[in-house]
Amino acid sequence: MKRIIAMVVALIGVAILVMGIVFEFQSNTGKQSVADEIAPIALADLNAKYDQVKAGYMQYATAEEPKIKTGTPPSAMYDYVSAQRALLGMAKSNIATSKFVMMTGTVDIVLGLGLILAGTALYLKPTE
Repeated sequence: MKRIIAMVVALIGVAILVMGIVFEFQSNTGKQSVADEIAPIALADLNAKYDQVKAGYMQYATAEEPKIKTGTPPSAMYDYVSAQRALLGMAKSNIATSKFVMMTGTVDIVLGLGLILAGTALYLKPTE
């Protein structure tokens, strides 16, 4: 019975290890996809560019808000800056999600290796 449990633990470890490796690859693919979408902007400059656009958006929002409240449609520049802010914000959140998936993959790899080693040690331990 102990050997069966040891094999189950080791097999669960293998499954978790495989999932961790898949998460690592998917994370890198997702990060590269975001980098391709925001191509003129480097990933390292994303936060600074977002902060810059956000500051510009706040200036336009302050100027445009009274007009919008009266029912006048906002200017094209306000719409452009608003869309740019939203898209850069989504890119930031996608990068953060990619980093989380990579961290989860790393944890899964370590956990899977630990379960494989524990199952193997339990399997090889002499029965009493």
